[in-house]
Amino acid sequence: MDKINWIFVVLATCTFALFCFCRVNDCCKELEIQTDSEPEGNEAFKQLATGWDLDKTNQPDVKQQSMDIQEAYKMLNDAFDGPGLTSEDLAYDFVDPANRCYSELFDFGPEIGFYRKLAATSEYFEQTIIPKSKNKLYIIMFYTDWCKDCKELAAAFKNLIDTFEPLGVQFATIDAAKEATVPGLTGVDQVPRMVLVLGGKTYVYRRHLYTSEELDGFIRKKLPSKIGQRINDDNVNDFLNGWSDNRVRALVLESRGITGLQYLLAAFGFQDRVAFGFVDLSEEKNTKMIADRFNVDAKLDSLLLFNEDSERVIASVSMAEIPTQVLNATISLNQYLSLPGLSSQEVLEGVCPIESLAVVLITENSPQFDIAKGALRHIALESEHSLKEVRFAHIDKEKQVDFLNAISKGSPEDNLMRLVVIWRPDSTKIKYEWINGVKLDLNSTDFLNNSAINTAKEEINSTICKLLTTSDAFTHEASVQNLYDEHAPGLLSEWIAHSLYQVNYQIEKLSDDLLIVALSLLLTTVSMIGLEYVWMYFLIFLRAAEDILKGRGTERMYNMLCGPEPELNLFELNALTYDALIRSPSPGCFTILMISNLESQPQVLPPYRRTAWPHRKNRNLLFAHLLANRGLTWISELLCLSLGITEQFPINPRKKQKNDKDHQSINEQTRRPSYWQ
Repeated sequence: MDKINWIFVVLATCTFALFCFCRVNDCCKELEIQTDSEPEGNEAFKQLATGWDLDKTNQPDVKQQSMDIQEAYKMLNDAFDGPGLTSEDLAYDFVDPANRCYSELFDFGPEIGFYRKLAATSEYFEQTIIPKSKNKLYIIMFYTDWCKDCKELAAAFKNLIDTFEPLGVQFATIDAAKEATVPGLTGVDQVPRMVLVLGGKTYVYRRHLYTSEELDGFIRKKLPSKIGQRINDDNVNDFLNGWSDNRVRALVLESRGITGLQYLLAAFGFQDRVAFGFVDLSEEKNTKMIADRFNVDAKLDSLLLFNEDSERVIASVSMAEIPTQVLNATISLNQYLSLPGLSSQEVLEGVCPIESLAVVLITENSPQFDIAKGALRHIALESEHSLKEVRFAHIDKEKQVDFLNAISKGSPEDNLMRLVVIWRPDSTKIKYEWINGVKLDLNSTDFLNNSAINTAKEEINSTICKLLTTSDAFTHEASVQNLYDEHAPGLLSEWIAHSLYQVNYQIEKLSDDLLIVALSLLLTTVSMIGLEYVWMYFLIFLRAAEDILKGRGTERMYNMLCGPEPELNLFELNALTYDALIRSPSPGCFTILMISNLESQPQVLPPYRRTAWPHRKNRNLLFAHLLANRGLTWISELLCLSLGITEQFPINPRKKQKNDKDHQSINEQTRRPSYWQ
């Protein structure tokens, strides 16, 4: 019986494989190609579509044949229609016969087909999405072909795309079964699951509703809080004059009471080069001066861009709602100051792209170089060359040491406030020419009537005209590394940010039910500990009240609440305590010894205790007493040592023991140790 079952399984498997192979080749046969690769399929479709044109062919089955060709081509081409993704980025390889046959036999429907059009591979996720998320926001949906909830969620996900894609949000999908490594990297534990990728980090969307309002709130919560600030009449001047951080100023004015998401995303995308300020025109009391100053219409959204001159708007847009493309294009054309600082490789590539000129001033981060920067800025604004031909910038000598060392050939020994013209043939090489005849070491801010500035302007223009003619006019060439990023966070800041991210990730990982359980357990524990302390102090007060009623005072209550007072350790000197008190005490310790007899002990011991009481906390003092009746031999020896007497010192010779037997018994009890010998 087992053999028959195995034979049946093998026959069924072979039949299934043969059916899959036949179905896989149907589309290829229709297009008369060997493989279903995109280039070959496109070429075959063009030829067959021309041959089976309804207007050019008289064959009787031309209509059916044309429909079959179009259907076959569409099936092969569906995988390459994902918006924003190339064929190399697609997660599905339609050459796989089993995969296609599985899809066709079980008919996953148009919902899964919609996900596949946006599908990305793990390689695309790691090499493209993660790096680009520094300036863009990505939403990724994780799904599987057999997930019923994924199919039900397809319509809602499509609505989210239609709503947020025009605002600048990028969307993609990833098959959690095929790209098994990506869910682990992003923290996805089930499908369907949506993930926000922002600034190189991933945030799992764990809310139950997939609506525009919920996603909008989720995105706003995850965006950095420092991408913009609220501007009113009181702080607008400080904001516009704060361009010393090497960023252009942008004012976004609107009357909605809440900043539009497209403006927040633009602020996130340009945060390294543009500082955004958001003005709520609905608060007329706090923003009326701004509206009057820049003459903006409160019914429209307005974007105003400023460089070093806070009184002059370099670019502006006013519309009912500024489209993302117009917003980004306007900012991109004006994202640098008139004299930007080359503070990172990204700024260098933006100010001085490949095969373009830039005049660079060598400075340091000190107020004494502000006049030199202002002079070059004045020259840049009056330059006869366009920004596409030449840009002007300054660079910090202290922070960009490697870059300046690479182009030091031909420069003066002291290159501060000197000018160098650079030209980038590619990303790793620079051709440069030092303008040795110009040094912007000025003492006056009167740039209009300064002969030194006029001379420098003429020298710069002549050098630029010569270098624009041909790149061979450059004297020197060097290979350079990327500029040091002056705005990069330090190790401590990165560690703190990473720790906060991990804490936030663990909190969000908890579901609502688990969070309620954890909070309940925490509150229960805290309540039990609190009740225990309350009950303990309640019992203490009850005992204290009982002591007061019985006339024992409040000493016991004080000892319970604050702890007992340190006791005075008054030791008796004998054979057991001699080592610790006399012979080998702790380093730095002193022993104070009181000698008494049976008759005087009751009178002298209490005063001795009262005298020693204030010093009970001093760990360097030890207090002891010796009963003379039990230690005559010790007392005699101590006195001999103290007085320097070698013969035996008599003690109380008039009071002898009644008999030698009693005297001998006392000496046996108080016999001194052998180390006294």
